[in-house]
Amino acid sequence: MAFRPSLYFLFFLFIGSFTYAQGASEVYLMDLNFNEDNFEIKNFRNISNNKGYNNQPYFSSNNELLYARNNKGQTDIAHYTIDTDSFEWVNKSTPGGEYSPQSIPNSTDIAAVRLDPDGKQRLYRYDSKGNTVEMYADLEVAYFTFSTKNTLVASVLSNGSLDLKVAHNDSQVYTILKQSGRSIHRIPGTEAISYSALNEEKNMDIYQLDLESLESFFICQLPIGIQDYAWWEDYKIFIGSGNKLYVYDLYGSGDWQEVVDLSSYNIENITRIAISPDTKHLALVAEPKN
Repeated sequence: MAFRPSLYFLFFLFIGSFTYAQGASEVYLMDLNFNEDNFEIKNFRNISNNKGYNNQPYFSSNNELLYARNNKGQTDIAHYTIDTDSFEWVNKSTPGGEYSPQSIPNSTDIAAVRLDPDGKQRLYRYDSKGNTVEMYADLEVAYFTFSTKNTLVASVLSNGSLDLKVAHNDSQVYTILKQSGRSIHRIPGTEAISYSALNEEKNMDIYQLDLESLESFFICQLPIGIQDYAWWEDYKIFIGSGNKLYVYDLYGSGDWQEVVDLSSYNIENITRIAISPDTKHLALVAEPKN
């Protein structure tokens, strides 16, 4: 079944796209068995189970998940362990809220965007002892990923929009394009990064960025109104829309195919998705349906 975009999905892409709205959302996790002939999910569960903003899941390993979690009105970094079904706070309390947590490659430290009450927005490093260090002080990072420990690819606030930048060691910074999106990922099994960017039709396209040449290559267009995606290995892309999941096969027909309807789990408005490195777990953000 091909995904046919409709007017239902139309909205202003950049309203709230790089400010962190505090709407009610939960992080859900499922066990995944996916191959060419079958899409099977088991053990679908709400792992945040927490009022307020719970969002931005990231697999730091096959058994560990980071996400932004509401902490009595403040947003902090939660570290969730799958096999024990437990979480702990990563960061000590700071004046601001922490968002988009990710592991720093070849390190036990975590990076996250911190938004302070005075509007200052920067990327910070958090170590296992709770120490905090500002990173890339000249960049107002909104969304990011690391290609290596010392190379950052980020959508950075710039005159009310987002610019995609590559920064090496906080000294060499290159602007790749303007009007970039919020979904930036390392493509599994490769050295390349994928990112989203606004096209002339005001929808999002996905591109692959070669870090050596800094050249970009078009991959596909996201359906109308969709901003978030996740890689399953290096040739399939997942998105969520409403309460369904869709997949795009880079070697397939060029259509978004529905793979599962999650309406029986009483969720709606799926946004962010993350897939574990071993592809055995899928996490998503959605709103609980009353």
